Amino acid sequence: MIVCGVIPARFASTRFPGKPLKMINGQPLLSWVIQASKKTKKIQQILVATDDERIAELARKEGVEAILTPSSLATGTDRVWHTIQNKNFDVVVNIQGDEPLLQANLLDQLVHCFEKEAHLQMATLGRKLDMESLLSQTTAKIIVNQNDEAVYFSRFPIPYSRDKSDQSLSAALKHIGLYAYRRDFLEKFCKQSPVAIEQAEGLEQLRALYLGAKIKVLRVDADSWGVDTPEDLQKVENIMRERGIRCPK
Repeated sequence: MIVCGVIPARFASTRFPGKPLKMINGQPLLSWVIQASKKTKKIQQILVATDDERIAELARKEGVEAILTPSSLATGTDRVWHTIQNKNFDVVVNIQGDEPLLQANLLDQLVHCFEKEAHLQMATLGRKLDMESLLSQTTAKIIVNQNDEAVYFSRFPIPYSRDKSDQSLSAALKHIGLYAYRRDFLEKFCKQSPVAIEQAEGLEQLRALYLGAKIKVLRVDADSWGVDTPEDLQKVENIMRERGIRCPK
């Protein structure tokens, strides 16, 4: 099985333009992501998909291939498909370009799902919910079935608890936004235009459920620490300082 990891890294972010190049604890944000991704044992090639030559240059300095993609592409998933559509890979991992605390073992665990299940179409990660994450409408939640396959995703507290108890904390998982796709399903996904439930929730993974995909949800202890705003840079730097993480260069 040939596996590729693609890091979408767009310069023209609406909330934080130039985000991949912003310095965090001594080096650009994207450098942290690339360096972590290169530590995987199950991914044969790492690519950066970007709309900006400055980001492409940084990727090359970090020793990975950069593919320039049109700025008009709507989502990171579209950039991933554009990058690999003419390449020969069996499984593709969509690696978020704004996760400087990424752990390489999580990528390998995602790939392992496809090694175990020959017909698996898509996999992602989830972790135990706390009350703050349950109530936050910026945090995506997942309902899973008995086989740890996704039933539904939402930013709202799900499932709804009529007696206002904490039962939702055990009935749902916090979504960690790393994805892996079987190549043929990624093609099918990107050729399908956005669907109503996806647009209503603002979560593109609902398109996969609409298409009837089985999405394996791997339970992990790791949390997600993405950089969405300039304020998040300091938050992540503080976490790095607490964990003793230093710039390797």
